Amino acid sequence: MSNMKSTLAVAGAVAAALTATVAATGAHAQAKEKCYGVSLAGKNDCAAGPGTTCAGTSTVDYQGNAWTLVDAGTCAEIELPDDRMGSLEALERDLPAG
Repeated sequence: MSNMKSTLAVAGAVAAALTATVAATGAHAQAKEKCYGVSLAGKNDCAAGPGTTCAGTSTVDYQGNAWTLVDAGTCAEIELPDDRMGSLEALERDLPAG
């Protein structure tokens, strides 16, 4: 009977750890948002706009249609040169020539 209790205790601990990990991952994902126009060339996250295919493919600093994940609620507060601001939607500024 003690082997059964040990097995159940270990199984319970593993289940609790997995639950905590899933909850933390879900909270972390909700704490980020896409912010357009704030990444440096080649530093964007996946799925930028035309002229890029995925992460790291933006070609212009602060490319308006390229995004990176930032802490939720901070996008518009990121300090950028030349009075630029981040946006929660794609921008028509600083797009690659072509």
